[in-house]
Amino acid sequence: MRFTVVWTPAAEQDLAALWLDAQNQNTIASAADTIDRLLAREPESVGELRFDTVRTLAIPPLGVDYEVVDEDRMVYVLSVWNSATIDE
Repeated sequence: MRFTVVWTPAAEQDLAALWLDAQNQNTIASAADTIDRLLAREPESVGELRFDTVRTLAIPPLGVDYEVVDEDRMVYVLSVWNSATIDE
């Protein structure tokens, strides 16, 4: 059974800013599509549990924090960032 993936307004704004600033916007779009697809299918078996109920997933060049509400079959993407800048 699939989950519905919802990006919070803050996450959507951050994703849009990353896309606008990207040298290759297709890589941002592709990573976001992959994140959506993975979270819709198996949100609790991808990424890592970070704290409480929030998980983190990196699909370069993006990283996201998300929360799964299993009883509602919902996944909320809480934040998104450029994962390539984490180690810099």
